[in-house]
Amino acid sequence: MTLKQGKRRAGMILLLVFMLIAIGLAGSGCVKGLAPIGWSGGAVSDGTLFVGSREGRLVAIDLADESRQWGDPLRTTAQGGGFLGCAPGAAGGGCGAGASGVAIYGTPVVSGELVYIAGYNGKIYAYTTDSLAMRWVYPREGNLEPIVGGVVIAEDMVYFGCSDGSVYTLDATNGDPLWKFETGDRIWSTPTVIDNTVYIGSFDKKLYALNATDGIKKWEFETEGSIITTPLVSNGIVYFGSFDRSFYAVNAADGSLKWKFMAENWFWAKPVILNNTVYAGCLDGKVYALKGDSGDKVTEFNMGSPVASSPVIVNSSIVYTSREGIVYVIDTGSNALSQLAVIEEEVYGPLAIHEGIVYIHTQDLALHRVNAINGAVLRTVSLKVPE
Repeated sequence: MTLKQGKRRAGMILLLVFMLIAIGLAGSGCVKGLAPIGWSGGAVSDGTLFVGSREGRLVAIDLADESRQWGDPLRTTAQGGGFLGCAPGAAGGGCGAGASGVAIYGTPVVSGELVYIAGYNGKIYAYTTDSLAMRWVYPREGNLEPIVGGVVIAEDMVYFGCSDGSVYTLDATNGDPLWKFETGDRIWSTPTVIDNTVYIGSFDKKLYALNATDGIKKWEFETEGSIITTPLVSNGIVYFGSFDRSFYAVNAADGSLKWKFMAENWFWAKPVILNNTVYAGCLDGKVYALKGDSGDKVTEFNMGSPVASSPVIVNSSIVYTSREGIVYVIDTGSNALSQLAVIEEEVYGPLAIHEGIVYIHTQDLALHRVNAINGAVLRTVSLKVPE
């Protein structure tokens, strides 16, 4: 088997695991021989990019000189609950086994002097941005069920969903718990918080709108599939995809349906909107351009392999990466698709952008960089702790 065939097979295994878990066939554990891997995106603040590595560490990269700092490795705890993102060949053959450390799926969030990150070990961590010294951890004793989605910071509060089916809110300063809301099933979605409302999807097939201050439910909207997508809120409309192969637009005020669009597979990546056109990547290998007010299809773009990675906006263009590591750019003025670069590594996590450079975290413990204007592939930055 060639290296490329091996990578393709690993990618298919990951997608198979997604399917098994989503329809309830994976039971309460990972598939035998597979372990969580993580695919954190990058967050840029004051010229520093923060990302969670496969070694289970928060890494800070100075984008000017490429110097790096590493946080202490996240502690491994019992990772029950049967969840996501497994990679072949992990040592020990069980959930949480192997040398990759605690999986980190959610993208770090920077607020003030702190950077926050969620671990698959069921803990939330707050570090100082200058030294990566740990400020606090929640819970202080024990752990929650695995956390797959990322955290959101709003009004000095930390919001996140957990695989125990609950939405949690903490004090951003000290990690003290504030309120908790229980859904009917596990949560992998990262919430969106806007206008004092928390929007988040659940495996119980519902999108919830919660009061951000006290967690009281404002409304819920039910689909026919689990909801993993991070919702996009724009002009009073909430856009999100579901594992029922539909993409939805509902009124942010009351949750009433405006329109829905049917694709050929599940929606995983967060959508983006430009000029009243919503761009939604799908696991059927396409990105759909839909009218934001009506859902009418403007066009579709064939990416050649599933799109699980959330894109970035660069001026009037949108940069996407397919699972196979091909980087594309969509000119939203002409709705023309062009290939920007090939990085030859599979991509699952969200992209990051800073000063025209796209940062792509892959499974090879590296941060790949592509110039969004001319497609030049720059030298990768290793996330591995030096020996």
